[in-house]
Amino acid sequence: MSSIATASNLLAEQFCSVRQQSELLCGPLTPEDMMVQSCAEASPAKWHLAHTTWFFETFILREFASGYQSYHPDFLWLFNSYYNAVSDQPEKKLRASFSRPSLDDVLAYRRHVDAALERLLREDPSEEVERRTVLGINHEQQHQELLLTDIKHSLWSNPLHPVYSHTQVSFANPGNPIPMQWSKYSGGLVEIGYDGDGFCYDNELPRHRIYLEPFVLGSGLVSCAEYLAFMEDGGYQRPELWLSEGWQTAQSQGWRAPLYWHKENDANEWSVFTLRGNVAFREIENTPVCHVSYFEADAYAHWAGNRLPTESEWEVAASQMSVNGNLLESGALHPAATELSAGLQQMFGDVWEW
Repeated sequence: MSSIATASNLLAEQFCSVRQQSELLCGPLTPEDMMVQSCAEASPAKWHLAHTTWFFETFILREFASGYQSYHPDFLWLFNSYYNAVSDQPEKKLRASFSRPSLDDVLAYRRHVDAALERLLREDPSEEVERRTVLGINHEQQHQELLLTDIKHSLWSNPLHPVYSHTQVSFANPGNPIPMQWSKYSGGLVEIGYDGDGFCYDNELPRHRIYLEPFVLGSGLVSCAEYLAFMEDGGYQRPELWLSEGWQTAQSQGWRAPLYWHKENDANEWSVFTLRGNVAFREIENTPVCHVSYFEADAYAHWAGNRLPTESEWEVAASQMSVNGNLLESGALHPAATELSAGLQQMFGDVWEW
């Protein structure tokens, strides 16, 4: 077998694995769950499954698979998100109204496209087919993250607060975290942007030089306990800590805590809603705080006497580390407990960082 054929087979296997992962993530959901669109910014799970399939059909099979027959002619525009050069598309906030096609039809659509693309990948495909397949795989992995985010918000929006996963995970910290350490960086003229020969998104290019002043980064993520101290010190009632737009937004939206934090009935202790249901704050206090806006993160940083790092500072620090952490493969589906030690911790996985 040639090295080209071997590479194509490996890509086909990666394609199949990622496609299966999306459906596994939907495994705990009912068909009714998969139609919920809990806010205009979210999408139903069923739509995620269809749109990622649309991507492979539209940009690979329709253009490169000789004799390919589309599954349904209306799917070209129905599951388009914002690719205006391809077709018109329904308004995003209406996606929850798509009771048809049914979930069975969407899954059959996936089978149809998967079989055709796998055949194409195993027939010595062109470099462009391989390039677009890699892009499609990364696009689907992006949607897997969106899928879990949207599922969490839809279950939280349900007054019953259903549990997505009943798998037991310990949120408690097995040890006591040591105080925050600070890592120093000399700054100067540095290069940022993608530096490799594999996949990257276009907004990671071109690699270029910038100048950074010397800076320091804290060794760990801000924990729930640390954020609670900010709240208890009046963080949401002190306009001097907030950017003007942030303060106006917090007041108009009634923010008093991160999203998914709540106190039930007359309880004096916070609970946090996770993909494993409500968790007592004491069980989760050492995990990184998440679901806070830029305005909240900035207000916390001011309260702590610091500031948020810039994207360039973060990238320079992260580029000196290997990529490992609490990723999807861990199965945790929640940030891990903060265990500070020498050097930077939790740079990959756990949360998006402001």
